[in-house]
Amino acid sequence: MTEKQAALLTKARASLQGAEALMRIRLYGFAASRGYYAMFYVAEALLLSRNLEFSSHAGVISAFGREFGRTGEVPPEYHRFIMDAQERRLMADYETGVEVAREKAELVLAHARQFLKLGEKMLGPATAES
Repeated sequence: MTEKQAALLTKARASLQGAEALMRIRLYGFAASRGYYAMFYVAEALLLSRNLEFSSHAGVISAFGREFGRTGEVPPEYHRFIMDAQERRLMADYETGVEVAREKAELVLAHARQFLKLGEKMLGPATAES
């Protein structure tokens, strides 16, 4: 694992921790947004294993689906997880008068936990020595 991949997995774990804290204080939209970012950082780290980097969220999500979901290297539902989470993030971050339901935020966080486990399984856990 490269230093950048380790840093991304560390950010993913911190984003997930932040999301869980936001859930406890009932800020479900913000929690869903942080959950999305946890998945996003894992996807970026996995794409770096193929020497792929992108400047947009859409580029990362599309490449993740193409490189990992379609090939069967990861279960294809992970591509759906990150796409759904991005929809929740956009709603939470940019919509007014619309709130992400607790149940939807809980689902995003459950998927984010799975994403982080996947990243650590494929790349190894992020450690200070990475």
